[in-house]
Amino acid sequence: MNEKKRTEIESEVFQKLIKHFRKKSDVQNIDLMNLADFCRNCLSKWYMSSAKKKGIILSYEEAKEIIYGMPYDKWKNKYQKPLSKK
Repeated sequence: MNEKKRTEIESEVFQKLIKHFRKKSDVQNIDLMNLADFCRNCLSKWYMSSAKKKGIILSYEEAKEIIYGMPYDKWKNKYQKPLSKK
């Protein structure tokens, strides 16, 4: 497989991952961190970092909006559950 095709496939897989996370808003970031050691915020930081390498400056808030599909504060108010007391 050539580099262009590999990049296209990886891009499609990433887009499916983002769509999946948007659909699965019941899955909390803390759960993702505990199970997979990354969450939506990590993806946002990675996205921002990769854009910077390409000369594109995105704020963290802009990157989170790309990953969450809406402003982070809106997502947080709509979907984030309070931390349980243990």
